[in-house]
Amino acid sequence: MAKQARAVQTWRSIVDAAASVFDDYGYERAAISEILRRAKVTKGALYFHFASKEAIAQAIMDEQTSTVEFEQEGSPLQSLVDGGQQFAFALRHNAMARAGTRLSIEGVFLGGPHPWGDWIDATARMLELGQERGEVFPQIDPMVSAKIIVASFTGIQLVSEADTGRADLREQVAEMWRHILPSIAHPGVIAHIKPEGRVDLAAQAREKAEREEQEARIAAEAKGAGSLPGESGPRGGGAGRGTRAGQGADEADEEPAGAGAGVSAGGAV
Repeated sequence: MAKQARAVQTWRSIVDAAASVFDDYGYERAAISEILRRAKVTKGALYFHFASKEAIAQAIMDEQTSTVEFEQEGSPLQSLVDGGQQFAFALRHNAMARAGTRLSIEGVFLGGPHPWGDWIDATARMLELGQERGEVFPQIDPMVSAKIIVASFTGIQLVSEADTGRADLREQVAEMWRHILPSIAHPGVIAHIKPEGRVDLAAQAREKAEREEQEARIAAEAKGAGSLPGESGPRGGGAGRGTRAGQGADEADEEPAGAGAGVSAGGAV
């Protein structure tokens, strides 16, 4: 169980570090060596979890969609608007969201899944739900409208990044909805939609950070309480566990044969 937990933590460290690197440098200029430095893991540990730089980038693309949750209760259109505002907020405060967006815009997966597919599908589902609940015009094609909404958001966030470093992105996204909603929704519904979103995202982020800090403190206290007096780590630690000299525990447990191979898609090592 402890080994499994460590493997999960290693995976998380790699993905988080890679997100910050891709955010800073883009895909082509992102170096595996820099990801290793920021993640504080060995090359063997990285290649145990990911076969290539492209595989890491795909994991980030998958992760970015988790920054948005569409509420299924209440108004589907308001939930769709709220989700857009969540992502606008994440683009300013979350490296995972920025990295995933940058990778999508760079189009590094021309032979793989459509980089905007998940967003378009999720948006189309909410529009279909809106039609079922009488919010969205019945003649609207959910997939066509979803593509327009995602494309509009993408362009707006790029312009906002260039103009203000995304400082005005949430206001620009609200304006986007004010222009789009009349073309897809009944006027009576629009009157009750808040284009700026219903949730105080800054307060929500503070609460989440405080909760995670408290959980980390409790976990640290529990770990400290479980240690014997004067014991600073597992007995027989270090090289006594059978690792090679200079090789970390993650690498020893997780490095597969041939893990030192180079990365694909032109990744620097």
